[in-house]
Amino acid sequence: MEVCVDSVESALIAERGGANRIELCSSLIEGGITPSQGLLKIVRSECRLPIFVLIRPRGGDFCYSNSELEVMRQDLLVTKDCGANGIVIGFLTRNGEIDIERCKEFISLSRPLEVTFSRAFDMVADPYRSLDVLIDLGFERVLTSGLDASALEGLPIIRKLIEQARGRIIVMPGGGINDRNLRRILVGSCANEYHCSARTTQDSNMLYRNKKAFMGGVLRPPEFVQKVADLDMLRRLVEEHSELLN
Repeated sequence: MEVCVDSVESALIAERGGANRIELCSSLIEGGITPSQGLLKIVRSECRLPIFVLIRPRGGDFCYSNSELEVMRQDLLVTKDCGANGIVIGFLTRNGEIDIERCKEFISLSRPLEVTFSRAFDMVADPYRSLDVLIDLGFERVLTSGLDASALEGLPIIRKLIEQARGRIIVMPGGGINDRNLRRILVGSCANEYHCSARTTQDSNMLYRNKKAFMGGVLRPPEFVQKVADLDMLRRLVEEHSELLN
């Protein structure tokens, strides 16, 4: 179980809940962007789990400008220096194909760490051709919801991708996985790894609350709640997975 977290609190809950690995990012409301150096350093010092770090300079698409790519290069080098165990990246061309040259460069910069191709995969035009490209490039795994809104909805494609991979790359389902659908996803896909955030809503500590001003833009997330990993849900996920293995 890989748990995606964007705070120290969630990272520690993921560890207590039985996670095998965490993907560290910031701003999960945008699908995740590169975490700060400070966040990575504190999580690294307090959490014993392997930490895979997302390198993504902004939300939105996965076709980046030259200046964004330079930011990503610098973020990746800093991330390695801060003790990351793996890197998560994703690059696409304007036509929805894997950007081979960018992937080659960033895989090389990431080594000797493991490299995962992110859910950028869910925006490709042809998932089966794209999977072969990722295998040829040397990615260790790919995270995908089967090109659908959730892993449960994308289950038929995930199953086909795992059959196509034949152990040459780990196809890791992710997207909307919880304790109510995990069994269906694992049985239906034959996946050996899965990715979740397993979050719950936690109320803000603020007593005074100005409800007329907003800090966000179009999305306007609630100002006085935050999302953190749910320890009980994580433990239920681990139990469900253990039952299947036994």
